[in-house]
Amino acid sequence: MRQSLQLRMGQQLTMTPQLQQAIRLLQLSTLDLQQEIQEALDSNPLLEVEEQDYSEDTAGKNEQKADNDDLTLSASADEKPSEYEQDSGEAMTKDTISEDMAMDVTWDEYMSAAPASSSGPMPEDESIYQGSSTETLHEYLMWQLQLTPFSPTDEAIAIAIVEAVDDSGILTLSCEEILESFNQENDEDEVELDEIEAVLKRIQLFDPVGIAARSLQECLCIQLNQFDKNTPFLNETKMILTDHIDLLAARDYRTLMKKTKLKEDELKEVMTLIHTLNPKPADTIVREESEYVIPDVSVKKIKGRWVVELNPDSMPKIRVNSQYAAMSRTVKSSGDSQFIRSHLQEAKWFIKSLESRNDTLLKVTNCIVQQQQAFFEHGPEAMKPMVLNDVAEMVEMHESTISRVTTQKYMHTPRGIFELKYFFSSHVSTENGGECSSTAIRALIKKLIAAENSAKPLSDSKIADILAEQGIKVARRTIAKYRESLAIPPSNQRKSLI
Repeated sequence: MRQSLQLRMGQQLTMTPQLQQAIRLLQLSTLDLQQEIQEALDSNPLLEVEEQDYSEDTAGKNEQKADNDDLTLSASADEKPSEYEQDSGEAMTKDTISEDMAMDVTWDEYMSAAPASSSGPMPEDESIYQGSSTETLHEYLMWQLQLTPFSPTDEAIAIAIVEAVDDSGILTLSCEEILESFNQENDEDEVELDEIEAVLKRIQLFDPVGIAARSLQECLCIQLNQFDKNTPFLNETKMILTDHIDLLAARDYRTLMKKTKLKEDELKEVMTLIHTLNPKPADTIVREESEYVIPDVSVKKIKGRWVVELNPDSMPKIRVNSQYAAMSRTVKSSGDSQFIRSHLQEAKWFIKSLESRNDTLLKVTNCIVQQQQAFFEHGPEAMKPMVLNDVAEMVEMHESTISRVTTQKYMHTPRGIFELKYFFSSHVSTENGGECSSTAIRALIKKLIAAENSAKPLSDSKIADILAEQGIKVARRTIAKYRESLAIPPSNQRKSLI
């Protein structure tokens, strides 16, 4: 084969470590970002936290900016206006990125190249925190067991029973299985089945009453047995739970009245008594420690205009330690000088990455608020349909960039705290040729069900008909899907006499 030299021209994307850092910071949630900042402060002696009081200066600047613009962006009191504040139509161009961060490619080219994580919208009524258990059910039961006078054999049986109780408080093994297992482990002292059942009855009276029941029916009956014998309709309630719990679960009140010979008013009294029982007694034991979401941005109305701000409490404000930075020119050791210079460069890159994250987050949030002002004024029923591509075109970024910016980022509003992805929803065509947001339809469904007659709940078909009268044509199966996403049971399970 003949060898030759050829000259070819081409383009290649180069992802610098600095750009990798900027992308990673953009995708982090507030809590993860705080941890990342703390790690940077611990590892880089040239970074330090800047102590600052945001309260007075920020409030004054907010009022001044609200007079000039409908929607104002402000990161903090002493920061210079971002490029987007100076010219909201100017995109983040390659020249801008190169000038600020000396990168070979634009932000968006690599934001679109990296994989995006998906996250659904947070329902309006969904709690904004997650809990972590601080006390287990088994610990609580064992504590009561140790305070109860048991014989050595009965105590061993009680321990075996408690160990067979799951986190929901239900006994997962039958008495026969517990007996067989107990006798295999204790060859010297064999026990009878009635001893297992006797100890089980004592444990079922532990706090909360009804724990270690083998079924929901047994759990409720144990609780009823603790009522005063003169309680009105106590015997009728026991009879229904014992003989007709299937009809009760199906909410077939007509058949239930026919078989029990109870009148409607009497059945209502029985249902009222049943509603005083706790079908999940274990839930009262597990205590939760709230872990609240820290919002990344806040939106509030000042002098009739919606103002968008970064949350200054979501992350510490950091800066380069000028005293250490100046030492690079005075130290005599070349090794020390190189150490300071390298850490100084890392500190500058880290601070610029944080600034880029804040600018991008503000830019996207501002666009969301512009499009969804009706939501802030009137609530979820006024939500407009909007997809990621709509915002991407407005801010001239890639759609995957918008997905990353809005994932695990939260907005504090007068109506509550919402994930940014909550404001995105699909389009549903209306009768007059317009479009309606799927989020707005969910809000309408929730409102209709909340106002329904519990004795005659609205079916999915009836809800579809009501929405059609308002010009919103939605199929019955779509109503069912939206209702299930709101954790609302079907009409037959919502029916109630009280």
